[in-house]
Amino acid sequence: MTTALGSYNLADVWEAVADLVAERTAVVCADVRRSYAEIEERANRLAHWLLQAGVQPGDHIGLYLTNCVEYFEAMLAAYKVRAVPININHRYVEAELAHLFRDADLVGVLYQQQFASRAAAIAPAVDRVGWWLAVEDGTAEPPAVEGAVGYEAALAGSSPDRDFGPRSDDDLYVIYTGGTTGMPKGVVWRVADAFFSCIGGGDPMRLMGPVSAPAEVLDRIIDGTFTFLPVAPLMHAAGQWTSLSWLFAGGTVVLLPGPLDAERVWRTVEAEKVNLLTVVGDAVVRPLVDAWEAAGPFDASSLFSIGSGGAPLTPGLRKRLMEILPGVTIADGFGSSETGAQGSQRIEAGSAPTDGGTRFTPYGDTTVVDEDTLRPIPPGSGGVGRVALAGRIPQGYYNDPEKTAATFVVVDGRRYVLTGDLARVEDDGTITLLGRGSVCINTGGEKVHPEEVEAVLKTHPAVYDAVVVGAPDDRWGQRVTAVVQPVAGASPSLDELAAHCRSALAGYKVPKALLVVPEVQRTPAGKPDYPWALAAASAASGE
Repeated sequence: MTTALGSYNLADVWEAVADLVAERTAVVCADVRRSYAEIEERANRLAHWLLQAGVQPGDHIGLYLTNCVEYFEAMLAAYKVRAVPININHRYVEAELAHLFRDADLVGVLYQQQFASRAAAIAPAVDRVGWWLAVEDGTAEPPAVEGAVGYEAALAGSSPDRDFGPRSDDDLYVIYTGGTTGMPKGVVWRVADAFFSCIGGGDPMRLMGPVSAPAEVLDRIIDGTFTFLPVAPLMHAAGQWTSLSWLFAGGTVVLLPGPLDAERVWRTVEAEKVNLLTVVGDAVVRPLVDAWEAAGPFDASSLFSIGSGGAPLTPGLRKRLMEILPGVTIADGFGSSETGAQGSQRIEAGSAPTDGGTRFTPYGDTTVVDEDTLRPIPPGSGGVGRVALAGRIPQGYYNDPEKTAATFVVVDGRRYVLTGDLARVEDDGTITLLGRGSVCINTGGEKVHPEEVEAVLKTHPAVYDAVVVGAPDDRWGQRVTAVVQPVAGASPSLDELAAHCRSALAGYKVPKALLVVPEVQRTPAGKPDYPWALAAASAASGE
């Protein structure tokens, strides 16, 4: 059976692709390997179970899961019945989970057995949740939530037929994001807009340009095999978007369950002949480089590209990666849950490493606007403003009209999303990112963007990781403070790090205080935990 494709609805795209490449391997996770046809049948069964459970178009369904094949099955099943799967960060504690469940208005939840106790603990506080599906994961813990149904039993008792009603490009895609501060919030997209801005528009590597008609997606299905490994959890945008983009191109997605194990990543590249690896900035690349140097070399001859998103790679670490893998192209991208992919810095295999760490070529309608006038900043003017995007952008934040009004604005009749990123536009139109405005440091009237200082600190051989904050200061208002996790056995001093920074940064940006910590803490989303770092720096200085 071959399905004609007449829309950008995510379920429609999946079904049309799955019909053409039914026997190909779609997803590999640990010892589970499922073809496109197998995932399609299981997603149909789950979709029928959802309908029997009373799920209606637009209803929100929680996915409280780690990386597993069932994650894709659940997403696709929801799209098939025009429901909305909601990503749940499994690192959240009970209070954060309960907030997300209530904020998202979940009508039902799929959870892995390993999270049964936590799910049961919050169940009484989220009484709108009408059903729970327990996904078997080999743990001994039973499905402890009262009334929970086993996932495999639910599928076994449901129809495998594809007999669902028509869908629309206006159906919804929602991704919850924690950002650097605050409680999680849901970003609401039309699926057609998400298909282009988030999932590549039929161009996973963004080399050919987006498709001009739905049927063209099928013309771009890869000939032969292509294997993709996202070193990111599906509960985050980066993992979802890149994985769906390759599934919609007929590729194979390899998932790694559990926490990051850098050596296992390289062993998987060897075993599965991975062609493309995606990572999330230094937090993933540094352990990968360390594992290569400690236990490698590994056979990465199948690998031709590594893509990074979520946080730019620091120049020194990117150079080490290029030295290890001289035949691999490095694509360093930027974007957010509110924008999708906004730009990239692409370094072809064999090229000389560059010093630039935060300079990108923008995609589409990405621009930088003055914070006061909201007018575009002229290239080469040196002005600093907020990164903005027009065109295919989200509808807003779920259940938060105030934040939606502040983030999504209309200028000269055109609607923009304003991100928290500050930047300037260079003479050639490229964009240099300077950091998040919400964590910008004001020291003696000068503004310092932490990410710019962090990027320089991380090039010092004694620094493993670093976060920069503005601790209170009687004279300067805030003083630039480096919170540093040193390389094992190293003991960097403030004078040493300040001298290193002074060679690349203006004097007012150089750290004036140093706090050495055993480990730099990050948020459940893997981003720098600036509130923690500020509290630690303030406590250390007696503030």
